[in-house]
Amino acid sequence: MLDWFVDLETPEGLRAELIEGELLVTPVPDGHHEHCVSRVVGQMYRRTPTDMQFSGNKGLKLGSTEGCPQDHVIPDGTLVPKALRLFRGADPWMPCEGVAMVLEVTPRAGARIDREIKRRCYARGGVPLYLLVDRETAWTTLFSDPESGDYRERHAVAFGKPLALPEPLAFDLDTADFL
Repeated sequence: MLDWFVDLETPEGLRAELIEGELLVTPVPDGHHEHCVSRVVGQMYRRTPTDMQFSGNKGLKLGSTEGCPQDHVIPDGTLVPKALRLFRGADPWMPCEGVAMVLEVTPRAGARIDREIKRRCYARGGVPLYLLVDRETAWTTLFSDPESGDYRERHAVAFGKPLALPEPLAFDLDTADFL
């Protein structure tokens, strides 16, 4: 049914996602975007007590909305407990079971997709934690407790303030260097 999408090859510099029944094609991220991703990942490797693995741009198959095909979303970052060995041997589009957290850093334009649409997708998929670094508003938000297609908990801090991340990460994320 989705063979056309799974086998879709995008031109270099673009990536395609199928979200809420719509095909979204986005450009490769800019340097500031990748700087924010690297700051989160670096802190995760240095500070979390759980042995975690990170994958940038890993395709995830999530839930779907009524009348739409299954969402195929590419987070900027996917974090999983290393003990689960989810990435080894995974298909390009893997199920989201076992994913501990996804990370999105808003692009130069189109932040609504990360703030609203992908948030609903990750909640429908049951991803326990969604970390959003919003460059436009200069806030970092952690969404947790997914239920009924959205997250019930939201903790946000302005860039420069620490954000407490729960288990399995269990450390205060320093957001000062996101500016």
